[in-house]
Amino acid sequence: MNDTAPDTPGPAPTLPDDAAIPALLGEVYEAAPASERSRLVEQLVRPLGLLSLVAVAGGVFAGIRLRGGWPDFHVRLEDLPSVRASDVMALAEHAQQVSVEAVDGLAQVLAGSAAAALLVTLLVQRSRRRAGARSEPPLA
Repeated sequence: MNDTAPDTPGPAPTLPDDAAIPALLGEVYEAAPASERSRLVEQLVRPLGLLSLVAVAGGVFAGIRLRGGWPDFHVRLEDLPSVRASDVMALAEHAQQVSVEAVDGLAQVLAGSAAAALLVTLLVQRSRRRAGARSEPPLA
């Protein structure tokens, strides 16, 4: 009698660098000028719904989203002092679960700091691995 389960595909493995991305984004946010902070937050907030934003970082991003307009959302510079690096980290963790493309899109948004360069490298590597995984034939 065989006690092992049949070979069924399990959940996709989490890439080890996925956990590093929110921490790097927190560092980038702390070091970035206000205009770059604004674009970073916009990129992470845009694909998330209001209910989702209420659940992240004590709802700070829900308030920003409501004040920033809905169809053409923009983070106002006066909203940035209320956002801490730890809030951005929590937002990034949530955004990775909901929309990988939102996090991957940060590669075009960020530039200028060592943490941003490392983040861009990690995002590009992750994107290539995902693309490679999609093109591999399934195991029989």
